[in-house]
Amino acid sequence: MLINCKGRLIDLRVPKIMGILNLTPNSFYDGGKYKNKTEILSQVEKMLSEGAHFIDIGAYSSKPSAEFVSEQEEMDRIVPVIELIMKHFPDTFLSIDTFRSEVAKAGIENGAAIINDISAGELDPKMLEIIAQYNVPYIMMHMRGNPQTMQGLTQYDDIVKEMLFYFSEKVKKARNMGINDLILDPGFGFAKTIDQNYEVLQKMELFNFLELPILAGVSRKSMIYKTLNNSAHEALNGTTVLNTIALTKGAKILRVHDVKEAVECVTLFNKLNL
Repeated sequence: MLINCKGRLIDLRVPKIMGILNLTPNSFYDGGKYKNKTEILSQVEKMLSEGAHFIDIGAYSSKPSAEFVSEQEEMDRIVPVIELIMKHFPDTFLSIDTFRSEVAKAGIENGAAIINDISAGELDPKMLEIIAQYNVPYIMMHMRGNPQTMQGLTQYDDIVKEMLFYFSEKVKKARNMGINDLILDPGFGFAKTIDQNYEVLQKMELFNFLELPILAGVSRKSMIYKTLNNSAHEALNGTTVLNTIALTKGAKILRVHDVKEAVECVTLFNKLNL
């Protein structure tokens, strides 16, 4: 359970926290919140000081039915922010949330350590080539279609079985290309109904058969706030509950908006497992 980030080995046997920094104006929870250098650096500093091991930045909202963003616009949004963060926090392990190989390449060349791809290479056939070329850890998420179509693609005979097949095929392809460090993300909220999200979480330990680290990203998602009949802004408590369950199912990375609470969650979980 080791991954190589820019020459440093990160031990994922102890779960780690990935803090989310959205650069989009329309993300479901914090869209448009970080609009200038001061706000961006302040949030990064806050997440790092609270214990984030990775910072995941994205410039293309992947919420259901999200509007299309051109590759150039995504590049223009994200590259200056990568440069800004690496200038002020050079030791930060930046993860780039993109499904486009050229954006991934630009991110890596400007200092990013990880690529987080919601499509696992499906939306850009050149993505795996870039990952293999630069030999960076690669987060492969389960999804069908794209953000504009995925919520109409929720018909499964056996969702977990089909996801295991999906991941086994993706892992085989990546391994054949020489990609070493792979992380699997079940993709909560992507081409899944609320009930399907909970079924996947309930059975998430089955993904451990693939012997790869699992990232769980449930933070403030609709599977929480629609079930509780509240809003994303009121979903922190529910997020902590599901993060705890994810840890018991084998999650090694929690991708979250609220770092402090997630760190506390991992600390208490580790105390139980001494």
